[in-house]
Parts: sequence; structure tokens; C-alpha cells
Amino acid sequence: EVAISHNNDYGEDLYSFVNGQFTTQGGTHQQGFREAFVKVIRDFYKKDYEASDIRTSIVAAISIRVQEPVFESQTKTKLGSQHMFEGGPSVKKFIEEFLGKELDNYLHRNSAIAESLKKRIEQSERERKELAGIKKMANERAKKANLHNKKLRDCRIHFNDEPPAKNKQEYIELMNQSAIFITEGDSASGSITKSRRVDSQAVFSLRGKPLNSFGLTKKIVYENEEFNLLQHALNIEEGMEGLRYKNIVIATDADVDGMHIRLLLMTFFLQFFPELVKQNHVFILETPLFRVRNKQETIYCYDETEKQAAIAKLGNKPEITRFKGLGEISPEEFGRFIGDDIRLQPVLLEQGDHIQQLLEYYMGKNTPQRQEFIIDNLRVELDLVEETV
Repeated sequence: EVAISHNNDYGEDLYSFVNGQFTTQGGTHQQGFREAFVKVIRDFYKKDYEASDIRTSIVAAISIRVQEPVFESQTKTKLGSQHMFEGGPSVKKFIEEFLGKELDNYLHRNSAIAESLKKRIEQSERERKELAGIKKMANERAKKANLHNKKLRDCRIHFNDEPPAKNKQEYIELMNQSAIFITEGDSASGSITKSRRVDSQAVFSLRGKPLNSFGLTKKIVYENEEFNLLQHALNIEEGMEGLRYKNIVIATDADVDGMHIRLLLMTFFLQFFPELVKQNHVFILETPLFRVRNKQETIYCYDETEKQAAIAKLGNKPEITRFKGLGEISPEEFGRFIGDDIRLQPVLLEQGDHIQQLLEYYMGKNTPQRQEFIIDNLRVELDLVEETV
């Protein structure tokens, strides 16, 4: 069974199931669908459309039933290469034949839908061609910037590396630890740069607040130097396969401006590269708000509750420091917060969340509704202190 639609997001939104089991990492049935869908569309319209134009903004669910399915992992999240049943066709071949018949018949019987689909593909084609000139100029600019890119302090090992034969397992572990910290300003990036692990942790420094990219087209990614350099640093222009860092960590100050920059970056990823969020690559770095210490012990606290517990533990009026910016934390201290004890809060989409609706509400121009929401949910520091007491 296959259900197909489109939305206004970039990329593809595919959900696949085997015998009712949600295969979150896809597998041969999902890959078979991606290839077969392109082939059927090209054959039906008798045009050699680009695969990316055909699949842009697609939303689809693929459900198959297989005798004794073989999965690539114990959690049954990725279907392996296999046949539908003993002596039967491969999963990919079965899906190709199924779509070749059923989707082709459907499009012949529903000419209005076939015409809408054609317009959608040609719209994607036009957008891609319009971007081609801008893309070329932006890539040349990025190439020059990469030679002396002060924004990126890169690491040695990347998520998309080919591990060497020697020390292969150790290298793969470092690839899976690879992270890029996106920071605001030079003071914060300086502290992280001095305390990071140079093998697997990179730093990208923003200059002030990035653009609110909600409702803008991908053209803006190439025209905006900062977004273009970030895209190149991540290596995601052509898709997720080349992603250079497993973890993309937004590291901003714990103040209003820092929260705003965090929101603008999340909007950028959700608007143009939603797969990064869907595949759990985007995180928020949690850094301590307070340092509570006496002559014998230092405790770092991430919220008011932890601060009160630390005060109770140390007693006798300990020294309390409130950190507002990452630049206030010394490199030596910072090393403790981005090492083995790093606290990362994943950016997650709840099941059923619609990206465009979320962004429209929080980043769009619906000022009165958002204002009411803020007023209804506003909590001042006094309330928080009273709750803690």
C-alpha cells in the first residue's frame, strides 16, 4: 500500500512500514519506492525529469507485508535486502512492478491529478534552474572563503570520512562523536575553540543574529553569505549523505538574544534542511547558569533547583556566580561542559507536528495570536523563585 502527497517543505518526507512495524531508518522497500517513483513518472510523462525535481516536497507512506522479513538491526528499524517470499521477486523489484502498474493506472484515470503533479515537478525544475546562476557565484565565493574561513575552526575527523583499515573501530567511534558548535560572537567561539577536542569537535562562529528565513526560498541560502558558508561547512547542499558532523550543536548565551538566535537557527534548519532534525542531528548545548563554590568544592548548576541544592550542600554562604554569556566561562571550565559530561538537548519534532504550521505560528507574522500566547505563558523570575522555595 502506498499513499502519496506533497507539501511546501524542502526535501522528502517518507514513512515506511513492514508488517505494521514502522521502519524509521527505511531500507530496501523505501529505496525501492524512491527509485521506482522516479521511473514511473518519467515513463508516464515521457520526459527525463531530474530525480530531485520529481521527489522535492513529496510526502509518502509505503507499507508492505513480507514473509519472514530480515532487518539490518535488532530494533527492526531498517529492512535488509531480501525477497518478498520464498522464490518470489526482490522487494525492490516487487515495488517497481507494483508502482509501474498501479501508479501508472492511477495517473491515467485521474487526469486532473496528473496535470497538478506535472505542474509541481516543473515548478521545482524552474526553481532549480533559477538557483543555478546564484548557486555558481555563491559556491565560488564560498570556495574562496574556505581558504581563509575565519568562521570555521574545523576538526580532523568527520562523520562522512572513509575510515582507514588501521585502527578502523577507533576511527569510527570518533566519526560518531563528530560535532560542530554553532556559536554567537568571537568571545564564545574563542572559549569553545580553546577547550574543544580538535579531533572531533569543530566551531562555527556567527556574526550577530542570522536572518529569519521563514517563508523564504532556498535562493536566500546562497545570497546570504553566513547561511551559504554554514551550508558548505555542513556539506549538505546535495543532501544528507555528505553530512560532515553527526551532531550539530547550537551553542548560544542563556539570555533573550541567545534564545532568539537559537530560534532563528532552528528555523533555518527546519525551513531548508528538515531531514537534519528528523534524523536527530540537531541539538541545543546546555551550559551552566550558576557556579556555586566554597574553598573546598565547586558545583555547576543548570537551573534554579540545582542552585538551591548546591547552596544547601555547601552551606555557610558560598560564592554564587551567574553566567549570562558563554564568553564569561573560562576555556578551562568550558572543557568540562563539552567533554564526556556534555549535556545536549535534542531538537525533536513530535509525531504529527507539521513543520510549516509550527514555523508559521512561531516565526510568521501572526503577531496578535503569538502575543496572547506569550502573555498567557509568561513566567517571571519571581514566580520561579517562589516555586523553588
